[in-house]
Amino acid sequence: MNYSHFKSGSDIRGYALGNESDPLYMSDEMIMRCTAAFLSFLKDEKQIDSPVISVGHDCRLSAERISGAVIKTLLSYGVKVIDCGLCSTPAMFMTTVMLDCDAAIQITASHHPKDRNGLKFFTRGGGLDSADIEYILKIAGESDSYSGNGGGECEKRDFLREYSALLRDMIINGVGRGDKPLAGLKITVDAGNGVGGFYAYDVLKPLGADISGSVYLEPDGNFPNHAPNPENAEAMKCITDAVTASDSDFGIIFDTDVDRAACVGKGGYPVNRNRLVALAAAVALESHPGGTVVTDSVTSDGLAEFIKKIGGKHLRFKRGYRNVINKQTELCKSGIDCPLAIETSGHAAFSDNYFLDDGAYLITRLIIKAAELSGKGLSLESLISELDEPIEEKELRFSILSEDFRAEGQALIDYFSDNVKECPGLTPANDNYEGIRVNCKDGNGWFLLRLSVHDPIAVLNSESGEQGGVLKICRQVLDIFKKAPNADKFDLSSLEKFAG
Repeated sequence: MNYSHFKSGSDIRGYALGNESDPLYMSDEMIMRCTAAFLSFLKDEKQIDSPVISVGHDCRLSAERISGAVIKTLLSYGVKVIDCGLCSTPAMFMTTVMLDCDAAIQITASHHPKDRNGLKFFTRGGGLDSADIEYILKIAGESDSYSGNGGGECEKRDFLREYSALLRDMIINGVGRGDKPLAGLKITVDAGNGVGGFYAYDVLKPLGADISGSVYLEPDGNFPNHAPNPENAEAMKCITDAVTASDSDFGIIFDTDVDRAACVGKGGYPVNRNRLVALAAAVALESHPGGTVVTDSVTSDGLAEFIKKIGGKHLRFKRGYRNVINKQTELCKSGIDCPLAIETSGHAAFSDNYFLDDGAYLITRLIIKAAELSGKGLSLESLISELDEPIEEKELRFSILSEDFRAEGQALIDYFSDNVKECPGLTPANDNYEGIRVNCKDGNGWFLLRLSVHDPIAVLNSESGEQGGVLKICRQVLDIFKKAPNADKFDLSSLEKFAG
């Protein structure tokens, strides 16, 4: 088995239900090999010989099986294990802070379908990087042994309740209205049947919030109502409708394992993607005036202007939450104040929260601000009233029809970089770190052509400030695309259908 195929960015992922002969099936042996390899990583790379390791999982149907295989392996090597059971991914990192664990293993596949699952690893320094996962998978595939002689011990702990208490204390201290600081506020939560229901039951309700409008709080690994994903249009419509129907002051939606979130203002005003980035930036920059906000590459021109307008600096970096967080930590280490790294997907990491992408922490910061503003008769969304938003935006994806898809994709990017400057009205952006971003006079907007972080796909994002502008932009892209020497290596059907 080629274990490298289980790599998904900075996680290990595969199929965990169904066809056990699938090359990407996460069998018990595969899980045990990866767990043993993580112990080798801790010993060889972190010089930790006798670690204390916490283990948790989201609500997927395969979670108990995989958790059992992980814990069995750790115990066989004499490890002290803290079994946290059902837990959010960010809470699992916090076991290294609050319980003094040396490392944590979370079993999750984020928002992916119910037949998928995965392993996510943390040390006290945060989540592992892509190179670390390559190292672990290499050891897992080559090792002759993945079981020790026993001697470990396991302690069960309901850590999610302990983490909820931390978030409650944040709100109590931040709002300053006694032990019921959210009394009088109606807050609706849509957990999408993932882990996030705890936020309604164990954080908001004890603080006095009315959570009666909340939906899909009970964990269910079948995800029967909608994909637990703040980027999903159906999911956002669901929380928007729930807020409107219940006349709530605020709405919250989490992904499966609560490392991402989005929100909805009173009256059903959706706050995700560029709006969420703007709102989080406004809150972060209040205590870090002049700070830098790192975002992914697909954020809008209006967002860049908004961050500048409220006194911040904007660094539009690369797609991938580890990319933006790693850039944030790099800047902070170099002496540049960078209070926030955030993707339009909803991953948000604050420098004062261990550079951890935590949807519950993000929402907690926003709720504190919402409670403060409500006392002045203002809504949270009033903070982003000056955000200039595009009239149109579009994302198109093209399969790369080659085994060497990275090389073909980069050749296409290079072709665009060499030729787009010769096209009237097209100007390459000088502040771009991924693919090629081009400002378009005809269409009053821009396009970004980039490669998918993980998959054999080229992605075209475009945005326009006028009706019909995206169509004009995509037609220009199609004209250039067709002249590329390797155009036949890409499935352009989606672009041809839209722009043809």
